[in-house]
Amino acid sequence: MALQQAVQQTVDGLGFDLVEIEHSAGGVLRVTIDVPWQPAAEGAKPQAERYITVDDCEVVTRQLQFALEVEGVEYKRLEVASPGIDRPLRGEADLLRFSGEIVDITLKAPLGAAAQGQVAPNRKKFRGRLSSDGAGGWQVSWSDEPAPRPGRRVSRKRVAPPLQVLGFRWEELQEARLAPIVNFKGRGKAAGAQG
Repeated sequence: MALQQAVQQTVDGLGFDLVEIEHSAGGVLRVTIDVPWQPAAEGAKPQAERYITVDDCEVVTRQLQFALEVEGVEYKRLEVASPGIDRPLRGEADLLRFSGEIVDITLKAPLGAAAQGQVAPNRKKFRGRLSSDGAGGWQVSWSDEPAPRPGRRVSRKRVAPPLQVLGFRWEELQEARLAPIVNFKGRGKAAGAQG
């Protein structure tokens, strides 16, 4: 059995999602796990979000040590961790799960002539609020105007900066990640986040 299959089977069996596996040249095997996600049924109350704990990582580490020994996988050190604040998005299910969040995306190819003067035609990286476009695709929206500095008064007459929107399909992405925005005021939406 291959490394990927052994790790996938073990992590799934313990009730977690496998996010990624990294086997470095130095012999370090890094396994990233997350809590499984199911979309809330229409009209149902959303469940409280659960996060990966140190105890979860310990349980998976112990089970993986046994499974990898049985499979004869060579490694010097095993690290099991949560995906962190810059979690990679690995499929359309992740896009659906994190819809409404600020994400960083990198396109496989630059926009080229499709940019039409609004953004640089060779631009491939974007940060904005992720949402569905309603037609089976996705979009990120952002404003190039900086957010007002904390503590500064903002006039009520201030006109909101215009939003730019980029539509894309999963196949056009090279990489997608949650934007590492830290909010020290609690788990609500990040203050000063774009979009």
